Amino acid sequence: MAANRKLLTAAVACAAVFVGVTGCSSEEKDPFDGMSADKIAKKAADASKGAGSFRVSGEGKQDAKTVKVDFSVAKSGDCKGKMDGGKGGVAELLVSGDNQYMKGDEAFWKDAMGGSGQAATLKLEDKWVKTPNAKGEGVCDADAMFRSKELKKLKREKDSEVDGKKAAVLTKDDAGKKTTFYVAAEGKPYFLKVVTSGKEDPGTMHFSDYGKTVTVKAPASSEIMDMEELMKS
Repeated sequence: MAANRKLLTAAVACAAVFVGVTGCSSEEKDPFDGMSADKIAKKAADASKGAGSFRVSGEGKQDAKTVKVDFSVAKSGDCKGKMDGGKGGVAELLVSGDNQYMKGDEAFWKDAMGGSGQAATLKLEDKWVKTPNAKGEGVCDADAMFRSKELKKLKREKDSEVDGKKAAVLTKDDAGKKTTFYVAAEGKPYFLKVVTSGKEDPGTMHFSDYGKTVTVKAPASSEIMDMEELMKS
């Protein structure tokens, strides 16, 4: 929303939301007024992690390949989602408790195995591969994703919008890699989008559905192939 509203629009919004709380003004107040970019980022990290559950989707480049992801993370730390590597194949991922389960199409497993292991690939058809959950490293780890201690030496740029929502824009330049963080300036200060540009692993990630219930159920035992068992073949 524009900072310069007509008086009537501002008055109506003020009456509906702020009367008796913050008072009224013909201009919207900056919720981060007086805060450094680093403090805004920490506030966003705390709020985003504190929501418990969220969705992250977007695409980026990894080893010169475009990869699209769409994951929903539950408050428990479990998650479910999909990765689309184009010619590299498509895979589903579930993380439940101490285990991680992955099910990919033929192209995915061939790419993952370097084009070899045809027999193993056939065994994996319609099966979930079970491996230990690498806690602290996976996509489901909110602590790792919203690690505020790494959000340092940021600069606040001109505010922008993400899907119609006003957002504070924070940037960080690090050895040729630029990261831009978009933080909601209305409601709770959640991260809305993160854009990374540069030669190494550029990409854009969108964050949404904060606080919404996410249910993750582990696959049935008949649908699971244990990685150790697979490696014996």
